[in-house]
Amino acid sequence: MEIKNIYSKTTLNNGVEMPVLGLGVYKTRDGAEVENAINYALNAGYRLIDTASFYANEEGVGKACRSSIFPREDLFVTSKLWLDDQGYKKTHIAFERALDRLKLDYLDLYMIHWPMPDLYIESWKAMEELYNAGKIRAIGVCNCLPHHIESIKEKCEIKPMVLQNEFHPRLVQPDILRYCSENDIQLQAWAPLMRGQILDNNVVATIAQKHHKTAAQVLVRWDLQKGVCTIPKSVHEHRIVENADVFDFELSIDEIQQIDALDREERTGAHPDNFLEHFEKKGVFTKS
Repeated sequence: MEIKNIYSKTTLNNGVEMPVLGLGVYKTRDGAEVENAINYALNAGYRLIDTASFYANEEGVGKACRSSIFPREDLFVTSKLWLDDQGYKKTHIAFERALDRLKLDYLDLYMIHWPMPDLYIESWKAMEELYNAGKIRAIGVCNCLPHHIESIKEKCEIKPMVLQNEFHPRLVQPDILRYCSENDIQLQAWAPLMRGQILDNNVVATIAQKHHKTAAQVLVRWDLQKGVCTIPKSVHEHRIVENADVFDFELSIDEIQQIDALDREERTGAHPDNFLEHFEKKGVFTKS
């Protein structure tokens, strides 16, 4: 994976090139807030924008992308299939709705947001059809473990190109890193800054001070040097610019190992094997 500058890309297992750094827009309000954040990001050199139907801001994401000065083919737009929309027929319908909200002709990456039991295989087969029809340039999964991906490989025709999981120094998941490397699947980090909970860590702060960088910049750089693409989220222009200023320094092997050693298998979100209970408690999904 090339990490020379903000325009650096990784080549997915189907030959599509994906930017290694992008902007996440989770909990970013639709309308002016998300449009402004995307404009800040694009002006700073970002080219990947990661949204989802669950984020309820696809309209604003699409508007910002369509109105930017950059050609559509230079942008990499991701969206995701939510729990309620899974199943073969429903996936087709949900995808078309996403395109309609975005007002785009195609998506660069479409992913299953969580592996809905008994439905994510059907959803994947529908996504394979959309991919083969040229409506999606790459397909992937989020919040999955190797056994989910192995089921897809066993029952479907196309293996995922991207796995987007929670990934930060408190949740390093070396088994996932190894699995992705062995299976030519690109790992992408959500919550790479642990939603701010790791930024005041002494180990990270000491390394940041040595490089005259912020803790956030060290963590983004750590992702990239571990071969993990990353999508830090912010709505503030200075933070968005700061998060991308990570290509003029390099962490040593010892520094990477120091950050790796912070691992506690600690999550800020749900576990891929029991997420339904998590979302039921939060009131955003009810099992039928």
